[in-house]
Amino acid sequence: MTPEHTSAPAPLRIDFVSDVSCPWCAIGLQSLQQAIERVGDEVAVEIHFQPFELNPQMPPQGQDAVEHLTGKYGITAEQAAQNGEAIRARGAQLGFNFDMSRRRRVYNTFDAHRLLHWAELEGQAQQLALKRTLLHAYFSDGQDVSSHEVLARLAQQAGLDAVRAGEILASDEYAEEVRAQEQFYAAQGIRAVPSVILDQRPLIQGGQPVETFERALRQAAGQARPA
Repeated sequence: MTPEHTSAPAPLRIDFVSDVSCPWCAIGLQSLQQAIERVGDEVAVEIHFQPFELNPQMPPQGQDAVEHLTGKYGITAEQAAQNGEAIRARGAQLGFNFDMSRRRRVYNTFDAHRLLHWAELEGQAQQLALKRTLLHAYFSDGQDVSSHEVLARLAQQAGLDAVRAGEILASDEYAEEVRAQEQFYAAQGIRAVPSVILDQRPLIQGGQPVETFERALRQAAGQARPA
């Protein structure tokens, strides 16, 4: 008799809908990755970063961060500072450094999303590396993540080809694909980020604790069908 072979479960697909200039997206990703580390080999996952622009109409020169926050959310400069401190403290708990003194401007992120789309075509590891590099560049180092020069350098820092990145940025390559993905997730009712979809099931929103993501991963893996 030949032994029976059972198919290994397919990797759990995670669609992480987010923006490069979203602090709670940085916190959510940090929590999610720590949850993935906790479940270890019990749950195989593949993360796909999907585009969402918090400020699609942001002009090329960007806008002062405090001016933007007070105008968009109707809060005072003091409240913006308090919110920033709460974000900084939450990030520190997870090992992510928010330097609010450097985040002085809010930038247009469409070109960053185009590079992330290309990075996914290169491989999931490359896309993850670029996503993390972009988040740290903006929130920890205060870099202009709309600048083509900066983006090409960050792509190289993430292990991608800087020359190819520059070619993409100098063209409209992947613009239609990014807009199509943005429209798709908007049509699904996503209005806030991060929105994390596990195996195409109901999503988790916000910068949730590590334990929340861990429970969701284990539950989704238990419901997953074999490959």
